[in-house]
Amino acid sequence: MRAIRSAVPVDRAPRVAAPPVEPYRIKVVEAITLPSAEEREHALRRAGFNVFNLLSEEVFVDLLTDSGTSAMSDRQWAGLMVGDESYAGSRNFVHFEETVRELTGFPHILPAHQGRAAEHLLFGQLAHPGDIVPNNMHFDTTRAHVLHVGARPLDLAVPEAYDCEDRSPFKGNVDTRKLSALLSGPLAAKVPLVVVTLTNNTGGGQPVALANLKEVARICREHRKPLYLDICRWAENAYFIRTGEPGQGARSIREIGREIFDLADGAVMSAKKDGLVNMGGFVATRDPGLASRLKEDLILFEGFPTYGGLARRDLEAIAIGLREATDERYLEHRVGQVRFLAALLDAHGVPMMQPPGGHGVYLDVGRFLPHLSPEQHPGQALVVELYREGAVRAVEIGSIMFEDPSGKERSPLDLVRLAIPRRVYTESHLRYVAETVARVWARRDSVRGLAMVEAPERLRHFTARFAPLVG
Repeated sequence: MRAIRSAVPVDRAPRVAAPPVEPYRIKVVEAITLPSAEEREHALRRAGFNVFNLLSEEVFVDLLTDSGTSAMSDRQWAGLMVGDESYAGSRNFVHFEETVRELTGFPHILPAHQGRAAEHLLFGQLAHPGDIVPNNMHFDTTRAHVLHVGARPLDLAVPEAYDCEDRSPFKGNVDTRKLSALLSGPLAAKVPLVVVTLTNNTGGGQPVALANLKEVARICREHRKPLYLDICRWAENAYFIRTGEPGQGARSIREIGREIFDLADGAVMSAKKDGLVNMGGFVATRDPGLASRLKEDLILFEGFPTYGGLARRDLEAIAIGLREATDERYLEHRVGQVRFLAALLDAHGVPMMQPPGGHGVYLDVGRFLPHLSPEQHPGQALVVELYREGAVRAVEIGSIMFEDPSGKERSPLDLVRLAIPRRVYTESHLRYVAETVARVWARRDSVRGLAMVEAPERLRHFTARFAPLVG
């Protein structure tokens, strides 16, 4: 196994303050190996230049996603050992249900195997062909589920959300003027619900202000439209509210969270983020009639309502993880790691979405590779180069993930996300990532574009294949 050394000379390495000290100790480690340059090149070609097709052992630092990649705590691992795998009425479901109700206040809780399953259940009941579903910004599976039922996803984020250089603190906010105009206009009857995603993953992990959520809820009540939240990163969003919104600094994460939830009619959650687990999610609602219909679909697609497609021990781990995610020391370190990586990259002049969000750093592809046209897939080209340079796996968030397959519409943002798994990587790993990105930045003019040679109709970023452009 080759030694890993810094590729940036010490005298030229940027001086950046370290993130907060980890509020945990490491009990178990997993060996990782840096593949050689030749091995990386072979892996890229075998994978069709799509890093989703790489094997995990071919990756040194994996920042593909923060979903389901967290390290669980000793308490969560202990919780797995008290799993009651009864088909119906498991005590682990009771603990899970009590925890979600305590944190959110929603009375009806239905587990699902992950967030996209919860989306499938919710939109399958509430959205229909011809409907319009507004959101601050839809992420990939949310958008796909809206389209799957024949409805149209509509992004209503504030204008500053689309400006990577704007440093406004709450760029995940909904444009309430546009929302009010939509719900007051001729298309209002086509809107079955309003969705807000916390934090805004598509737009750089940017948070939504509590004041903005209150105004969104007021508009929804005025027009009698249900408000549902995507709360997979709600604790991180609450941390930004606590530290960045006037009048919120003395409140706990749970207090802020409960006020957020009290504004909504229900929520979907992928617990693979702020639940700190590797699998799981849920749908929550205040509507007993909807809950009854969702339960029927849950039985059909996921499993009995007291396990929802999960091993019961996983429900126990979720219940524990949901509470751990509200620990302010954990959140300070979590957000601190993102800010640390952003500061390292900023010291090299690397363009990115500002300010850094809650779960990752988003590179601004347009400013990173301005010599590549959209047809040359610059975001995917940058992802390939990061792997080629240092076996760092990232993901394109832009023209491929969100482009209309007809090619008529393109995403207004073209980003590459470096998503940081929770409680997994150390400061030295993040320095290695920054050095890798900096080396690609230094030779950016030599980066070539890609051609898409194979693509499915939906969610093509997961399985598409590419080939390097010649010349």
